[in-house]
Amino acid sequence: MGKNVVSRERVEVEVGFIGVACNRIVNAASWGPCDLVAFGAHHTVAIFSPQKASILATLPGHKDHVNCVEWLPRHRLNVKDDSVADEEFLLSGSADGVIMLWGHRTSTDKWRNALHLSTAHEKSVTCISGMTLSGLDALFVSTSSDGTVRIWKLRLPAQAGGSCSVALLQSINVGVRVMVAVTLAFLPRNSEYIILAMGGLDNQIHLYVGTALGQFVPACELKGHQDWIRSLDFSRPIIESASECLLLASSSQDRNIRLWKITPKEVLILDNHPTQFPSLKMFIEGPVFRMGKETWQVSFESLLVGHEDWVYSVRWQPPVDDDFETTDKDKSLCVLSSSMDRTMMIWRPQPKSGIWMNEVSVGELSHSALGFYGGTWGPRGDSILAHGFSGSFHLWKNTGKGKADWQPQLAPSGHFGPVVDVAWAKNGEFLLSGSHDQTTRVFACWDWSKQDVAIKERSWHEIARPQVHGHDINCIAIVQRHGNHQYASGAEEKVARIFEAPTAFLDTLLCTTGGNRKGPEEIDRKEMQILGANMSALGLSQKPIYAQDYGNSATENLNSSLDTFEAFPSALPSVLAEPPLEEHLAQNTLWPESHKLYGHGNELYSMCSNYSGSLLATACKAQSASVAEIWLWDTSSWRGVGCLQSHTLTITQMEFSHNDHFLLSVSRDRHFSVFQRGIPGEVEGPAPYSLLVNAEAHKRIIWTCSWSHCDKYFATGSRDKSVKIWALVEAENKVAVKHVSTFPLFRSSVTALAWSPQAGSKDYVLAVGLETGLIELWNGTSGDMTPNGGYTMGKLDFSCLMQFDVNLCHVGSVNRLIWKILGSKSDCEDSTHTPNASSTLVQLASCGADHAVRIFNVKLQL
Repeated sequence: MGKNVVSRERVEVEVGFIGVACNRIVNAASWGPCDLVAFGAHHTVAIFSPQKASILATLPGHKDHVNCVEWLPRHRLNVKDDSVADEEFLLSGSADGVIMLWGHRTSTDKWRNALHLSTAHEKSVTCISGMTLSGLDALFVSTSSDGTVRIWKLRLPAQAGGSCSVALLQSINVGVRVMVAVTLAFLPRNSEYIILAMGGLDNQIHLYVGTALGQFVPACELKGHQDWIRSLDFSRPIIESASECLLLASSSQDRNIRLWKITPKEVLILDNHPTQFPSLKMFIEGPVFRMGKETWQVSFESLLVGHEDWVYSVRWQPPVDDDFETTDKDKSLCVLSSSMDRTMMIWRPQPKSGIWMNEVSVGELSHSALGFYGGTWGPRGDSILAHGFSGSFHLWKNTGKGKADWQPQLAPSGHFGPVVDVAWAKNGEFLLSGSHDQTTRVFACWDWSKQDVAIKERSWHEIARPQVHGHDINCIAIVQRHGNHQYASGAEEKVARIFEAPTAFLDTLLCTTGGNRKGPEEIDRKEMQILGANMSALGLSQKPIYAQDYGNSATENLNSSLDTFEAFPSALPSVLAEPPLEEHLAQNTLWPESHKLYGHGNELYSMCSNYSGSLLATACKAQSASVAEIWLWDTSSWRGVGCLQSHTLTITQMEFSHNDHFLLSVSRDRHFSVFQRGIPGEVEGPAPYSLLVNAEAHKRIIWTCSWSHCDKYFATGSRDKSVKIWALVEAENKVAVKHVSTFPLFRSSVTALAWSPQAGSKDYVLAVGLETGLIELWNGTSGDMTPNGGYTMGKLDFSCLMQFDVNLCHVGSVNRLIWKILGSKSDCEDSTHTPNASSTLVQLASCGADHAVRIFNVKLQL
């Protein structure tokens, strides 16, 4: 799990990009002391670097959604322990009650699964909080919807890579009012006793005290919140009036934050019993609890009011290092809160009065930022990170010297729903993806070499979000015609929508490659007047924003030219010199919708464009032959030019041959169909297609199909776990289809296929995606072929060339695979990937039900 590179004798695979969003749940992200952020992404734990703004790895192992992650320790203290091994540890809990421990070797940047607790809880794990007792011992607490709170003792290895052990110390039954927040700390003035605070659905904070070896016993309950408690966090010990105390921050769905102070208390001892008779003074000062021979008192410190919606998280600022700007550690005593009102606030006590005030407030104004599920500090205390309702990250950094100046920073992004389709741009400049999260996204490789930034290498980032739809998107297709970038999308509606790139996107695309446009053709923009698009408030259409209406003053002229009742919020498209932030992506990078294609009777399910760009084929969900028809559209006028009937159930995938002579379709009816292009007649427009063959190919649903780069072969993959290869042969001046080869059965359904666009003269490479998320490369070698009128047939002997490492693959069904030949430096190839006479450098893009988009750099030596 290190550099994400896997090599075999004739092939080398490296992960070039991972795009995925954070799970939309509280406690799903944590920023560790090694300056890496861990977050739950579907069934995996994803790791990203805030400095590179890119996801480095995903850790598979969970079988359900990852709900919470926690670093051990959460923040590195100033105490150095030489016995600590060169390994960081991370805890994660999932919705199926499993807790896993991950080890990260910092020197080699490798990850391992150190521990797997398959029966940690009977139901979903909701929160994990841990603390280190020494260099080799740790304690962590987990809460669950099964009504228990469990305390675990963890033994860490003395050497990196060693074995770990865990023991269950105690299980606390809390009943039907489950706990969803928990935190641990040492009691002030005593490093032997530990205090545990937990809160949840009963609106109360429950304090327990104990030791690392013994049982925790109830201490007291703190009342005050009027709704569910969502987050708890203890501060580090602080000195106040020559006495050490501890602060507890709690946040609730009542929109308030409460601070509680825990201080040692001297009590009178009479006959070995403390004087704790109920009194008005004790009611005012707060409850008192005792552990051993010492007594502590909990008092209400402050009420922080400022958020307008549920406050999902509170976090104390980590201890500031000595080499940071200030040496006064008390100045870093502040708390960070995040709320569903789309803001994060930093609260700090005033030096003179001690009153807690909101010092910093940051947030997002985008209509898609529907609140923050959690917030966390960076290890140095100068950065804050929030994850939102759409799974997006929002990062700010204090760039001011001597005063607070919080500026937004670039963070990775991705889909928060299953990704159903991906497509390369016609010149390979970007990758377009569509998802059930109702968005399409454009990912491109950004060249940082000419910019004064810390990131010097090329890296992939999301540069546009062309479509923010009201329906789950089922399919997309890049239109390959001459001119501007266009794509079609089909969703859970009967309409296909056509989108065209605005000038703001085209200029931004130039910035990704340093101003050097690739491809054989230039886009003529003399007649292009559309700068961007805006989403209407009461509809789904994205209306164009014209350059002449935009004017010199962006905000004033745009707002005056648009109907503010129909367009909210007002989009401000602009040329970007660096990858956009989430707020800009959500509303300022839309593409205008140019056409709607009506005709289908059900929701669209599959589509494709031919390679000349003259035709678009679409199909919808169907349960009868009359509905399971393929509509062909002329892309020059966007008028229907014909319907093709062959299947009786939903067509799952279609693909044109590279020479556009054939159209291949596969269906749930277990048949494939090949349509052949006819000879154009006197009628203007593209030539219609006619059915060449319809054959039953598999025993179960056929999910996927793909043409080889020479158009002599095509492959079909099915739920029956098989892949079959078919060849086009010509006999008696007619083209026929014959079965050539069948792969050995796979362990799961075959859901995606893609032939490599370039291989040897007799070599073929086929990428196979499985329902389990795994990807395999198969190599087919053809024997002697006899030319026969333009089409040839030869036997293909296939063998497995490579199985991608499970750590590089998806953990959900692979929905689409698509290749691209690397042709220039802007394609983000590694410097070690230098093509030679016997090697081919290609990129394989994949998407899956695990919400992820992945790009693999593949070096073939055939």
